[in-house]
Amino acid sequence: MANPRLKDKYKEEIVPALKDKFQYSSVMQVPKVTKVCINKGIGAAVADKKLIDVGLEELTAISGQQAVATKAKKSISNFKLRDGMPIGARVTLRGNKMYEFMDRLMSIALPRVRDFQGINDKGFDGRGNYTLGVKEQIIFPEISIDKVNKISGMDITFVTTAETDEESYELLKAFGMPFANKN
Repeated sequence: MANPRLKDKYKEEIVPALKDKFQYSSVMQVPKVTKVCINKGIGAAVADKKLIDVGLEELTAISGQQAVATKAKKSISNFKLRDGMPIGARVTLRGNKMYEFMDRLMSIALPRVRDFQGINDKGFDGRGNYTLGVKEQIIFPEISIDKVNKISGMDITFVTTAETDEESYELLKAFGMPFANKN
């Protein structure tokens, strides 16, 4: 099986470019994306258990990997929430599946967002990781709009080995992440 397009791009173009830009002494110092975590909170699942199954199916279709349910850590009586109840879904992608997902996200899904001006560059955590919020799951072509009964969003986190936000920003920009122009 051939390598994903972004994996080849990383090895051939991104590593040499970042090595020159940040003056790394070795190619092993160049930051890389280690994993992509997709998390979907389904608050309405407290009342309707079927929503968890729908959320799991959608995340599995989007990522190409089996999603798992996330459970509540503690009981909150105001929300009718019990400890251990399923309240969301998540999936962690690594390796080739991660590169395939990043490629689909950047080239197909994000441009389908209504009034798309680029993504916000304020989602960095100070340690080189970037989190992006998606408001609608229907931007992914794997989701059929006819079968969707409730529009829901998700958080997508890119975990990198970069030590600063600037290095992480340059890495993701080199992959083709459509950041909004810095003012």
